[in-house]
Amino acid sequence: MPNKILRLSQVIDYTGMSRSSIYLLMSQGGFPLSISLGARAVGWVESEIQLWIDERIKQSRNSGVDYE
Repeated sequence: MPNKILRLSQVIDYTGMSRSSIYLLMSQGGFPLSISLGARAVGWVESEIQLWIDERIKQSRNSGVDYE
C-alpha cells in the first residue's frame, strides 16, 4: 500500500489538535515528524499519524481510569 502524505490542515482535522500543539509535540518527540515536500511545504506520512492515534487510544484504554 503506498504512503499518503497529509498536509497540516489534514493532520489538524485527523487528530483534532491545533497547529501549535502538533509542533510542540513534534519538538518534544511525542508526534511524528513532518517531511519536506519542497522549499516551503511539509507533510506527514498518514500511516505514521494513524499509528500515533492508535497508540493514544491504547494508552487511554489502559490508563486504569474508569469513566463511569
